[in-house]
Amino acid sequence: MPGRRRCRCVGFQPRTFYFEPRDEQERKESSAARGGPDESVLKVEELESIRLKDYLGLMQEVAAARMGVSQPTFHRILSEAHRKIAEAVVEGKAIRIEGGDYLIKLEDAPPYGPKSRGGWREVQQGG
Repeated sequence: MPGRRRCRCVGFQPRTFYFEPRDEQERKESSAARGGPDESVLKVEELESIRLKDYLGLMQEVAAARMGVSQPTFHRILSEAHRKIAEAVVEGKAIRIEGGDYLIKLEDAPPYGPKSRGGWREVQQGG
């Protein structure tokens, strides 16, 4: 029986939550409703794994420690993020960023309350 799923620590607040491919023909037609089968949903912690490993260039062990997960768990999160992004690009799907089980960890923020340890500040929890 698997253990309880732990929250992942995310070090930034995404500014954009939806990416959509542009197609000249689709742009001329009336806009279709979002949320159909032509989109991939990327969890916030998957985006964070991409940011830490690919954008910031951190070693996988360091990135895993920042997210508060084991290195094998980090690898699974990163692999799933890569798969979803590749699928969206190859198949021309939109990417929606939402959900997951995470806490925002602000890098330069003071601790949240007098008894907080390690500078973690609970700002928002995904759902």
